[in-house]
Amino acid sequence: MTAIAPPTPHDDLVIAGRRFRSRLMTGTGKYPSLEAMQASLEASGCEIVTVAVRRVQSGAPGHGGLMEAIDWSRIWMLPNTAGCATAEEAVRVARLGRELARLAGQEDNNFVKLEVIPDSRHLLPDPFGTLEAAEQLVKEGFAVLPYINADPLLAKRLEEAGCATVMPLGSPIGSGQGLRNAANIALIIENAAIPVVVDAGLGVPSEAAQAMEMGADALLINSAIALAGDPPAMARAMALATEAGRTALLAGRLPQRADARPSSPLEGRVTNR
Repeated sequence: MTAIAPPTPHDDLVIAGRRFRSRLMTGTGKYPSLEAMQASLEASGCEIVTVAVRRVQSGAPGHGGLMEAIDWSRIWMLPNTAGCATAEEAVRVARLGRELARLAGQEDNNFVKLEVIPDSRHLLPDPFGTLEAAEQLVKEGFAVLPYINADPLLAKRLEEAGCATVMPLGSPIGSGQGLRNAANIALIIENAAIPVVVDAGLGVPSEAAQAMEMGADALLINSAIALAGDPPAMARAMALATEAGRTALLAGRLPQRADARPSSPLEGRVTNR
């Protein structure tokens, strides 16, 4: 399967001063095999991949051999603090994640996807713990990409704290419910001076395109790809949708009107006499 062609250079995604051509980020969990993951990463054209630090270190199912299965000279690692229920835990795991990136040869990688999730049933992030951990990690020189509820006020607070992006959820992790929080995400996008990455809940390519058409700067999609019947095919579809949505946003949509307008001009038409 052919990988997605990268977008034009003038429209790169920039996070913490680092440039990326692809606006689709993917994950490494839930795939049926490492081979399926590798094929999906290739088909997606992604340049940023999340890695759950705790699961890699513990050798959790599906994560054995993961570090060796990815070409880290081509893929930028985004260590994440999945499994952390408190700010203290998240800060500690973020530090381990930075070391993991260095072991992969990325000496200058200070990125971390910050997740503080004490709620094991709904997997909703803790806003207070997230802000606390973000403030500490920014002080330590991390480029913090926090996973949050679609809360415009929290998003602005995290931006003011120095985060590199904000990552509002479209709907709960792995639910495939799509953009249940579209109105709040639109407000976050409108008011943000840093990239907005829609993360979690997207299930199909039309939802990915919708998020990009709204003005999201990038998407992080894992479950919808990994749990698809054909993960590499879905990865390619999500990449196409991400690019299509971005291109549509830049092109500018037809204004919506209450009445119909003819596609052909009325002037000069043939009339009966």
